[in-house]
Amino acid sequence: MIRQFILSVKVVISLAIKESIAELLEENPGEYISGSQIALNLGVTRAAVWKGIQALEADGYRVDASPNRGYRLSDESDPISASLIKKYLGKLAGTFTVDAFPSVDSTNLVIKKDARQLSQWHTVVSGAQTAGRGRLGRSFYSPSDSGLYMSVLLRPSLPADEASSVTSAAAVAVCQAIEEAAGVSPSIKWVNDVFLNGKKVCGILTEASVDMESGTLEYAILGVGINVYEPAGGFPEDISHIAGAVATARTRNLRCRLAAGFLRNFFNIYGQLPSGPFVEEYRHRSFLIGSDIYVIRGGVRTPAHVLDVDSSCQLLVRYADGRQEALSSGEVSVRPINSEDTKYLPEEKE
Repeated sequence: MIRQFILSVKVVISLAIKESIAELLEENPGEYISGSQIALNLGVTRAAVWKGIQALEADGYRVDASPNRGYRLSDESDPISASLIKKYLGKLAGTFTVDAFPSVDSTNLVIKKDARQLSQWHTVVSGAQTAGRGRLGRSFYSPSDSGLYMSVLLRPSLPADEASSVTSAAAVAVCQAIEEAAGVSPSIKWVNDVFLNGKKVCGILTEASVDMESGTLEYAILGVGINVYEPAGGFPEDISHIAGAVATARTRNLRCRLAAGFLRNFFNIYGQLPSGPFVEEYRHRSFLIGSDIYVIRGGVRTPAHVLDVDSSCQLLVRYADGRQEALSSGEVSVRPINSEDTKYLPEEKE
């Protein structure tokens, strides 16, 4: 028992040293700080400083080391760090509890295991997922050191049939965060994909538990996966034609700034659900309005034309026979220009 207690204390001390070194280096961007100066500032040994630097690198920090000058954070240092996310959250830092990991199976699953005990706004952030999931049961490619994967626990006072507004609001918040942190303007492909330069850079998956007696949401887990950088060796061949990245070069703390920006923007929108000013921004950012698409159901692709996005973020489409429909969920794909696919199968008629 005593041995376990001593080990626990050592772990806490090591974690505190690591975080203190990170804070010291962050406060002096571009400047080298000698190991002896760090040790003096923190009241620890040089050996403890070295172990702290190694622990930071294991967490994804990139540290430049010079034998005669000491240590500094590289301009390419872009870790997944709960303390950095809290820093960039500013006044909202106390609203969120944030757990950060180098890798998990799935950020949604991590929250789901304890969802009933956790408080609203509990957030799990990871630099990789070994079992990332997308919509319709698909896997979500989540390699290490290039993406941002995060989930947020919500307890919205919404009926189950309005739960899709959470996903729509999240798409807007992701676009705003990317614009603020990276200086580029993404767009939205209904219903939950964020695109940049014609390629998908973000997917969103919302999973909910419904109270069967009241018909309202017991809780919702909002999952967001962003391709911040292109992974080493490029994207896998089967998705290389559609997958893109937010940034072309590693940028200091970009992933933490994106995480905080998303949380901050989504928090501001959340009180408006299920409607509000965010709907107009969703419409403005939609690149499907006016496009020819396929509505995909059960493997059958039905050609249609997108008329608009309504006040509930439903996709308004018109089929070749003049029939119109408001899609609240489902899957669509952009129809190639000059497509000759005008066939309507009996299964596609209502």
